[in-house]
Amino acid sequence: MRARVSDPFERRRRLGWAVAAVWLFFLGDPLSQAWHADNTVARHLGILALVAFAVTYVLSFRLMRAIPPESEAPPLPLRLGLIAAMLGLGALAVPGAGESALATLVYVAAAAVMLLPGRQRIAAVGLLAAASVTLPAAVPGWSADTGLVFGIVVASTAVFGMTKVVERNRQLLRAYEEIARLAVSEERSRMARDLHDILGHSLTVVTVKAELAGRLLPDHPGRAASEVADIERLSREALADVRSTIRGAREVTLAGELASARAALTGAGIDADLPSAIDEVPGDRRELFGWVVREGVTNVVRHSGARRCTVHVGRDSVEVVDDGRGPSSALDGSGLAGLHERARAAGARLTVARAGPHGGFRLRVELAPPAASMRA
Repeated sequence: MRARVSDPFERRRRLGWAVAAVWLFFLGDPLSQAWHADNTVARHLGILALVAFAVTYVLSFRLMRAIPPESEAPPLPLRLGLIAAMLGLGALAVPGAGESALATLVYVAAAAVMLLPGRQRIAAVGLLAAASVTLPAAVPGWSADTGLVFGIVVASTAVFGMTKVVERNRQLLRAYEEIARLAVSEERSRMARDLHDILGHSLTVVTVKAELAGRLLPDHPGRAASEVADIERLSREALADVRSTIRGAREVTLAGELASARAALTGAGIDADLPSAIDEVPGDRRELFGWVVREGVTNVVRHSGARRCTVHVGRDSVEVVDDGRGPSSALDGSGLAGLHERARAAGARLTVARAGPHGGFRLRVELAPPAASMRA
C-alpha cells in the first residue's frame, strides 16, 4: 500500500486547534470559581459560558490557521463576530466566576491579533488592556491586577509573532508555487518550440520528396522508389527526434543540419551553396547555428519561391540567404519566434531582412566577438 504524502496545510487544519487549546488551562481558575458559585443559575451559566468561550476561541484560531495560501482571509464581519461572541460569553461568565472571568480578556486579545488586520488589532489590544484596568476599579469588591495587563500584552505579542511567521510561510509557499508554475510553462514552451522546429523541417523535406517522387514515378520509377525510401527514412528519423525531444535528449548539430539542408534544397529544385567545412565554428555555438540553418532552410523551401540559397557560416555568425520573394507574413509564425528565444538565450542577435534591392530573404544570427578580439 502506497504511503500518502500529507499536505502541510492539511496537517495545519488538523492540528491548528491544539495550538490554541494548549493555553486554555489558564481558564481553570474562572471555571473553578464558577463551579463553586452559591447561586445555581450563576454557576450553570458561568460553566456553560466558559466552555462555549473556550470552543469559540479554539475555532477562531483554527479558522485562521487552516486557510490555504492561495485563499483570502474570511470576511471581516465574520471575524468581528467571533470577537464579539467571545466578549459576550466572557461577560456571561462574570455572575458565576466573578472577577476571575476577566482572564478571558487575555484570550480575546490573542484572538483579536490573529483575526484583525493592521491597526485594528492594535486598537483592540489597547481597549482590552484599558478594560482590564478600569473594570476592577468600577466594580465594587474587585481589585486591580497589573498581571492581567501584562498577560494581555505578552499574549498579544506572542500571537503577533506567530501570525508573522504564518504570513511569511504563506508568501514563501506562493513563491515556490509560482516558480514551479513558471518552470512548467518554460518546459512546455521549450518542447513546443523544439517540436515545431523538428517537425516543421522534417515534414517540409518529406513533402518536397513526395512531390518529387510523384513527378518521377511515370518516367523514372527507379528514382521515384529511391525518393520514397528517403521519405520512409526521414519519417523514422522525425519520429526518433520527437521521442528524443520529449525525453530532453534531442541534440542538433551544425554538420547534420547542413547535410539535411542540402538534401531538402536539392529535392525542392533549389541550387544550394553550402559551406564544406565548419572547423572555425566553436563547439558551443554549433547547436545554435544548426537551429538557424534548419529554420532558415525550412522557410526557404516553404515560402521563398527561390532558385538559389546560400548559407554562410563563420566563427561568430551564421546566415541563410535566398533570391526569392523576400520577407512575408508567412514567416511571422512560431518558428522565428522560437529561434529568437534561442538566440537571445545564447546572447546572440537575430536579424531578418530583405537580402537586396531586388528581393530575397536574409536570416542572420550573430554573436558578439570575444572582448579580446575587440581591443585595438
